Amino acid sequence: MNGIKKVIHIIDTVNDWIGKIGAWSVLVLTFLVVFEVISRRVLNSPTIWTYETITMVYGFHFMIVAAYALLHKSMVSVDIIYEKFPLKTRAWLDLCTYVLFFFPFVVGIFWIGMDYAAKSWAIKETSSSLFSPPVYPLKTVIPVAFGLLLLQGISEVLKRIVILVKGETV
Repeated sequence: MNGIKKVIHIIDTVNDWIGKIGAWSVLVLTFLVVFEVISRRVLNSPTIWTYETITMVYGFHFMIVAAYALLHKSMVSVDIIYEKFPLKTRAWLDLCTYVLFFFPFVVGIFWIGMDYAAKSWAIKETSSSLFSPPVYPLKTVIPVAFGLLLLQGISEVLKRIVILVKGETV
C-alpha cells in the first residue's frame, strides 16, 4: 500500500506543479488582451497577430491546467445524491465511471492527439491567417495535457482503491 501511496504522491505533485506554472499563462493572456484593446481602441491601430496569439495562449492554458483541476476537484459534477452515499460506495461509483467514461475518452484523445501533433510537426504546420504562426507546438500541448490528465485519472483510481482496501482517504 505504501508503494501505491508513493505513486499517488508523485503524480499529484507533478500535476500540482504543472498546474501552478500553467496558471501563470493567464497573466500573458491578460497582457495580450489589454495590449490589443489599447492598440485597437486608443491608438486605432489593431494588430494582425494578437487575436490568434490570444486564442493559442488560452488554448494552452485551458488544456494544461485540466489535470490540476481534476486533482483539486474543480471539474463539474453533480453531487446531490452522490454525497449521501458512504465513502466505499462513492469509491465504487467513481471506479465505474472512470473505467466506463473517463479513461476511454482521455485515452482516445491522447492517442488521436499524438497522431495530430506528429503530423503537424512533420510538415511544420502554420496557421492559414495572414500572421501565420507555427501551430505544431500548440498541437503538441494536446497529447501532453491529456497524458497528464490520464496520469491524474490513474492517481484518482488508486485513491479509490486505497479507500476500498483500507477504508481511508489518501
